[in-house]
Amino acid sequence: MSKRLESYRIGRTLGVGSFSKVKFGVHEPTGKRVAVKVLNKLQLKKMEMEQKVYREIEILAQLNHPHVIRLYEMIETPSDIYVIMEYVSKGELFDYIVTNGRLNEVHARRFFQQMIAGIQYCHAKGVVHRDLKPENILLDEDLNLRIADFGLANTMKDGCFLKTSCGSSNYAAPEIISDVF
Repeated sequence: MSKRLESYRIGRTLGVGSFSKVKFGVHEPTGKRVAVKVLNKLQLKKMEMEQKVYREIEILAQLNHPHVIRLYEMIETPSDIYVIMEYVSKGELFDYIVTNGRLNEVHARRFFQQMIAGIQYCHAKGVVHRDLKPENILLDEDLNLRIADFGLANTMKDGCFLKTSCGSSNYAAPEIISDVF
């Protein structure tokens, strides 16, 4: 069953987050495949996440790099926010590693160089991701990566440090987990 939203046809669910669903979509006038992040406004308000979502959208709107997920547009309805983004067909780097096993040096180097290029671009724009992990790195059909999920991202200025510790505990430094700071 597919749903229509303006000029998009929305289909199957690609993933589920803590307060959103990402669905496959097609921009009907062009046939371009897209990913549609669907966020329920009432649920966002209950969880006090509205500001965070709008910040993520604002940050994504600033970014345009081959190794960073692309935001096409945001559509608001009375009940939902639809974030229309680039669709990358090969899924998460995490799943790729689980399926294919340990990366050989050539593949690992290529992924690392692409990731560093994307991170360097973000930092040059004053954006820090703060939740880099294999689950937030997506692969396209040519196995080029895209940094995705800027939900914990923030902006920074030289010499000013962010004070909030965030990210996934499975990937956090031991001193963060033990609250040494």
